[in-house]
Amino acid sequence: MNTGGCACGAVRFEITGELTPVTFCHCSKCRRWHGHVGAYTAVDRPGFRLTEQRGLRWYAATATVRRGFCGECGSSLLWDEEGVRKISICAGTIDAPTGLRPKAHVYLGSKGDYYEVPEDGLLRRLEFTR
Repeated sequence: MNTGGCACGAVRFEITGELTPVTFCHCSKCRRWHGHVGAYTAVDRPGFRLTEQRGLRWYAATATVRRGFCGECGSSLLWDEEGVRKISICAGTIDAPTGLRPKAHVYLGSKGDYYEVPEDGLLRRLEFTR
């Protein structure tokens, strides 16, 4: 089991399901949301449970995607897409040790012009594919 949450403790969660490897998202929306690259893992919805949610707020990013964040400290926490069996969790919000390893860089076609992505052996995609 893993646990995690925001910086101030107003949002906490438990993860009992198997987490996916980390994907680094370089799209412009994730860069604005996180201040740089987004690092996400995901779990089947039954394996994710909020244990404290007094600070949880949702932002409607699109008609089918919402982003969860803490309304008290501002931590980016969740990416939730309608009709998808997994919920995505910002990897940096999971308490260590996470046991996570990276898998891929996605949306490299829209990455910022202020950094380079190293040749690190991870999968590289210009866009995102499931």
